[in-house]
Parts: sequence; structure tokens; C-alpha cells
Amino acid sequence: MINVSAFLEPIAGWFRSLGVPEAVVHWGHPAMMGIVIFVMGTFVGVTGWRGKLLEKDAAIQSRNAHRQLAPWLFVFLAGGYTGGVLSLVMQQKPLFESPHFWTGSLVLILLLINGVISLSGFFGDKAGLRVVHAYLGSTALLIMFVHAVLGFNLGISL
Repeated sequence: MINVSAFLEPIAGWFRSLGVPEAVVHWGHPAMMGIVIFVMGTFVGVTGWRGKLLEKDAAIQSRNAHRQLAPWLFVFLAGGYTGGVLSLVMQQKPLFESPHFWTGSLVLILLLINGVISLSGFFGDKAGLRVVHAYLGSTALLIMFVHAVLGFNLGISL
């Protein structure tokens, strides 16, 4: 099996050589991802549900906002995931021992599945898949909040 930390060490070493302050290495990921999760994630979730529950014109506006921002949320979360992994490697901490790592991985998998459902056109606009999409996205958002708490606990324990 590949040692992920050893594989990423040259990249982490290059970032270490830049002299990035320890506080930024340690708390930069949590600060930026907290914004993404609590602001952008909440907005994407709320607009998704508004698009489902509101009347015609407001629902259309909410669906459009959701459709435009949800892919960016995934991109930012995937980038933040990469940054978090690199941050741990830079700090020479284990990757796979933290529930924070596993909840982050789960969120990305759930959102990837949700994206496939959406990009497929709900496999022929099936109402059941629209419901699955809504609840799967909400589950991912709830896990993101748990993930943030686990990340804070990890940050203060390092």
C-alpha cells in the first residue's frame, strides 16, 4: 500500500520551505473551510430546499442560485480537503487516525454522488431522485457541521 504521507512529503516540504507561519499552517485550513461550510454550504442547502418548497417564481430563483453555487461548493470543499491533508503532512501528523479525515472523505463522496444525480438530469427527471438528492445533500451538510466540530477538536489537540 502507498504511504500517502511519504508521497506528499515533497510537496509539504516545498510549502514548509516558504516559511509560512505556523499559525497559518495550523489554523488556515480550519478558518477558510469554516467559511465555506457555514456560509456557502448553508446557502447552497437553503436555496436547494427553497427551490423545492416555495412557489413558482421564488422557487425558480432559488433553484438557479443552487444550481450555480453547488458545483463551486464541491470545488472549494475538494480544494480544502487537499489543503487539510497537506497541512497535516506539513505538521508531520498522521492522516488516517482522525475522524475529521473520514468525515471529510464521506462528505466529498456524498456530494459527488449528489452531483452525478443532478448532472444526469435526475435520470429522466424522476421525482424520487429529486427527493434522494435533497436528503443526501442535507445529510452531507449535517456531516459537514460535525466535521467542523471534529476539525476544531483536532486543531486544539495538535
